[in-house]
Amino acid sequence: MNISPELKERMLAAVRKNLPVQVKWRRHFHQFPELSMLEFKTTSFIKEQVKKIGLRVLPLKMKTGLLAELKGSRSGKTVAIRTDIDALPVTELTGLPFKSKVEGCMHACGHDVHMAVALGTAATLKQLRSEWRGSVRFIFQPGEEQPPGGARPMIAAGALKNVSMIFALHVDPLLPTGKISLRDGVVMGSVTDFDLIIHGKGGHAARPHEAVDAIAAAAEVVESIQKVVSREMDPIDPVVVTFGKIEGGTARNTVCDRVKLTGTARALSAHATRKLKTLIKRTATNVCRARGARAELTLVANYPVMANDPTANRILADSFGTLFSSRLIEETKQVLGGEDFACYLQKIPGAMFRLGVMNKRLGADQPWHSPKFMVDESAIYYGTALMTAAAVAYLGENRR
Repeated sequence: MNISPELKERMLAAVRKNLPVQVKWRRHFHQFPELSMLEFKTTSFIKEQVKKIGLRVLPLKMKTGLLAELKGSRSGKTVAIRTDIDALPVTELTGLPFKSKVEGCMHACGHDVHMAVALGTAATLKQLRSEWRGSVRFIFQPGEEQPPGGARPMIAAGALKNVSMIFALHVDPLLPTGKISLRDGVVMGSVTDFDLIIHGKGGHAARPHEAVDAIAAAAEVVESIQKVVSREMDPIDPVVVTFGKIEGGTARNTVCDRVKLTGTARALSAHATRKLKTLIKRTATNVCRARGARAELTLVANYPVMANDPTANRILADSFGTLFSSRLIEETKQVLGGEDFACYLQKIPGAMFRLGVMNKRLGADQPWHSPKFMVDESAIYYGTALMTAAAVAYLGENRR
């Protein structure tokens, strides 16, 4: 599946030529970030660029996001390249000359780089169109950062119609520029975001026996659910439950009648995901019943475990080895972070690679979602070259 030496040189030359405009695109996205499912200006800008490149914009019944397609010189399979397009509610503190101009909003997870790579890949494939067959579908997906996510709506809208493989990337601030990482099978955890409302009975603080204290019940629920993790789940099948927000009460001398717990549960297997949901509901219900309260559980988001297909990974690894060196490929560590790219991988084979963007000299070594998150923009070259080569390797060269 490797590309020929001749095409490799032409491909790398085209990527180098396109890099300056990709940096401009990335900086534009960075200055004008938009939150999940509100990416209206971002979508318009992407649409303008893909039309200039020469892609066909496909119909999409969604308010934001875009589908575009490029055909090779001969008919064949269709491969998809997916990028997320939303930003985070983070106030930027990088001091960059092209820092976010939108107060309280920042591309602190690298989606600006993802979009620049996708557009650059489209431009490179267009310039080399006579050298490959089939079609490349570009999925510019909204709403990755906030549940319930944009992947499932994109799929429902036909993003994967006739597509037989899909690739994606994610920047990695812990991986040096010039390297990538891959892992077969499970890479990222499932995400079960939930709201848990504890209903009690209000009353005077001096007469607690006449009320049902929702705060006391909620505290017991939080503690008991942590015991679910430590005592009822298999310790060699990682899971975690975190309550990130608690809301309740009106006054110091009033027994609270309602508490809202906002939480997230993560797991690295489908079995653990199912079991965790059941045990959270059972524990909350029974603890509240014991205290005369009532628990109301609402699932807000449900992302599956993300598992890379080994065949798709081999295409990525072989392509990167051909372009650069196999010695620059590391193994991605499993994490309990979530990614709705997993929804595509439930439908068709595919893989997400990690793109190294760390450069300590530039200060590009801060974690995702940090207000000081930065990337080494030279990494765009490596991401674009790999994504282009992987698409051509899968579809096949148009050798005469």
